[in-house]
Amino acid sequence: MFNFDKNGLHVVKHRVLWMCLSALLIVPGIVAMIYSMITYPTHSPLKVGIDYTGGSILQYETSAQVSNADVNTTREALTKEGITNTYIQVLKDTSGNSDAKSMVSIRTKFIDEGSEEAAKITQVVESQYKDAQLVQFTSVGPTLSSELFRLSFIALLVAILGIIAYISFRFEFKYAVSAIAGLIHDVLFVMGVFSILGLLCNVEVDGLFLTAILTVIGYSVNDTIVTYDRIRENLRYNGKRMSFGEIVDASVQQTITRSINTSMTTFLALAALYFFGGVTTRDFVLAMMLGVLIGTYSSIFFCSMLIDFWMERANAPKRPAIEG
Repeated sequence: MFNFDKNGLHVVKHRVLWMCLSALLIVPGIVAMIYSMITYPTHSPLKVGIDYTGGSILQYETSAQVSNADVNTTREALTKEGITNTYIQVLKDTSGNSDAKSMVSIRTKFIDEGSEEAAKITQVVESQYKDAQLVQFTSVGPTLSSELFRLSFIALLVAILGIIAYISFRFEFKYAVSAIAGLIHDVLFVMGVFSILGLLCNVEVDGLFLTAILTVIGYSVNDTIVTYDRIRENLRYNGKRMSFGEIVDASVQQTITRSINTSMTTFLALAALYFFGGVTTRDFVLAMMLGVLIGTYSSIFFCSMLIDFWMERANAPKRPAIEG
């Protein structure tokens, strides 16, 4: 027997609230991305790392506590040596090395590991920081970075087209469009947060960020399909005695506990990685955490609200033509 709690959660009744909440979540990020495209030399909506721009990163471990004043001194010393346009960042987590208290990351133009420029950077760092030691050298050429950007865009496009084809085959095209709208909603939120972090905290995105976005897309679609599947089953058995909006509300009530429990277990595991994992994967994990939260919200409220709105418009009686 179908059980629908009239006093339960009503997605359809409060859909204006969900639309306003979604706008509140994504509009600040969109504004930040537009501002970033205007101000960044690369004209990208996010602050991109060397994976997409090309360049070299040298990371040094030191037993000294490095402050912002020390960073400015290092930048001035590098400029005197002819190393200009450097981006210097201090990382406090040193991956369990008890002797190292800080890690200094220096990003510059593309250079070879054994070049004179690399030797000058190492000499400056070793002269300013106690027991400084080069632990990682990473370089990405401009040709490889542009190719990676192109392949990243292709991967994202293929994923979206595949999702549209699968949901259209499994359900209907209108369900696929609503699910893709939910994916765009989720991706805009995550990108918007990282765009704001790039402006305020100099957070850069790299190839791992694309991996996080693709994972968020898959996770969000999984939750959305569960809700859509329940809507389809309830339509089959109760479509004649209940409105589509009532069926959407009932389907959400039947799946919301499962969605929240699944998301919470995933979120707790990611939180453990964020607080106790390494620095190099922290931004990737943060993107995943944000994606899990927004994906759960969109599958329950945003996508369900969209499919109800679409069906309401499709089934609305058309006004008769006015005869002249």
